[in-house]
Amino acid sequence: MENVVIIGSGCAGWTAALYTARANLAPLVITGTMPGGLLTTTTIVENFPGFPEGIDGFELMTRMQQQAEKFGTRVQMGSTVEAVDFADGKISLTVDGVSMETKTLIIATGSGHRHLGLESEHLLENKGVTFCATCDGAFPRFRNQPLVVVGGGDTACEEANFLTRFGSIVYLVHRRDSLRASKVMADRTLANPKIKPIWNSVVTEVLDVSKDTVTGVRLKNTETGEESTLDCTGVFVAIGHLPNTEIFKGKVDLDAAGYIKPVKGAATNVPGVFVAGDVADQVYRQAITAAGMGCAAAIEAERYLAAMDS
Repeated sequence: MENVVIIGSGCAGWTAALYTARANLAPLVITGTMPGGLLTTTTIVENFPGFPEGIDGFELMTRMQQQAEKFGTRVQMGSTVEAVDFADGKISLTVDGVSMETKTLIIATGSGHRHLGLESEHLLENKGVTFCATCDGAFPRFRNQPLVVVGGGDTACEEANFLTRFGSIVYLVHRRDSLRASKVMADRTLANPKIKPIWNSVVTEVLDVSKDTVTGVRLKNTETGEESTLDCTGVFVAIGHLPNTEIFKGKVDLDAAGYIKPVKGAATNVPGVFVAGDVADQVYRQAITAAGMGCAAAIEAERYLAAMDS
């Protein structure tokens, strides 16, 4: 019987591991098939406190893991939780075909970016195609250059407005003729002189010259079928996120978008099961906020275990 099992190995997971390990709870981290999470796909992280020169996303996750392991965290690298069972007051997991039980569980499985589904999008990821303006918008390659944001919701509008600080112009490509964002956000976006909406259009290909950097996009008008090209050095895909909650459906309370709903603090509706990071956060989705949520989940799990023993 484990004291604490943590599913996920991003900022939330490693921070939760660090705190529970320092509390002598010997946590077990199940990393999943993408150890380190989405942050490992970011070439440099410039907005995590303590690294004034920035730090490679993979290196940051490696350091977090090393720090957690220093205090006694155990890691099942590359392992996947295939099923969970919270019946009869027990917390049971199936990990790589093997069953285990734990007194507490911290879910930190994160979320994934929705992709356009283009081969060129995949080939040029981190070469001008990105999924987070806050993370990558200040990179030198995007400064004073034309940029493209794909999407029409609040996230796309927020990213477009943020990118006007760096790009020479920001094209907002949306498949409809009006934004899905809230009225305040939509009005702010359309009033920004550096944002030019491209209505009724979808990106069908991300263009490049040398297979090493984005040079533009190919667009298709959803009404006329007409195709065109647009020069740019960056493509910011902002069409939403998909929380990694498939195995938790019907097991813990989820909201309409599939994110886990905490009932109080980091606690879920299942006693002993806590949540942290992007799997529950639709608003901020930053490394530092995920780490803070991991800390909170760890403290609550520690207190839950202390109450069990008292």
